[in-house]
Amino acid sequence: MLQGSNIFGHERPLVIRVSFATCVLATVCLPLLGLITCVLISSVFHFEDATGTHCQVPNYLPSISASISLSPECHIWRFCIGLHSAPRLLVAFTYFKFYKTRFAARFPESSLSCLNLAFSISENLGLLLLTYVSSSETYFVHKEGFVLFIVSSLIYMLITCRLWKAIKKYSLSPEDAKSHHWKVRFLLLNVCFCAFAGFFYWKHNMYCESGSYTFFALFEYLVVFSNMAFHLTAVWDFKSREVMVISSSEDKDF
Repeated sequence: MLQGSNIFGHERPLVIRVSFATCVLATVCLPLLGLITCVLISSVFHFEDATGTHCQVPNYLPSISASISLSPECHIWRFCIGLHSAPRLLVAFTYFKFYKTRFAARFPESSLSCLNLAFSISENLGLLLLTYVSSSETYFVHKEGFVLFIVSSLIYMLITCRLWKAIKKYSLSPEDAKSHHWKVRFLLLNVCFCAFAGFFYWKHNMYCESGSYTFFALFEYLVVFSNMAFHLTAVWDFKSREVMVISSSEDKDF
């Protein structure tokens, strides 16, 4: 929503209001749509390049790393993640402020709030690293970025569930209870998908079995989708909040 007008020759500041739920939804949809687009383009136009493996066994699904390393897929993915990264940090610091207000003088929740912010930023940095350094450019750096993303996201989700367990305990809001319930579910799903993806990745590298890398790619998708679903629960956490941008015509500041 935009607000602003000219009254008696004086301009009112321009105010842009966006509901926090809309901001969160857009932040999650950017990588979701980017990933789906990249996988579809890779599967249709670059199937051989995207599904090839080091031991030449049949594979029927492109991994995420393969999908985002080809052109134009890499440009689409980098565009989506570039737009996604700033709002993602906004959400991280909003959660941090929310937790510090709730747990100002409580231990260990106050300390966990700081760790939660650190791992949220670390997860975002890992995502940026694996995005802008593709596996076809510098595999080691891309791999380390992926590991940083996965480890940081798991710890972040675990801490978040612990904090929301404390919030639910002292809250009468059904939204808080629902948020905690689904956060725990998505965390458990994410851990299971990570375990299956790791198993099939190990199996492929050890035995080069046909189909192992296909299952790895499938569970890799599910890891990312469950991660996105976990972050989407912020819609319930900040349902009544708004993001505001105010532009003053006098000093041109925002």
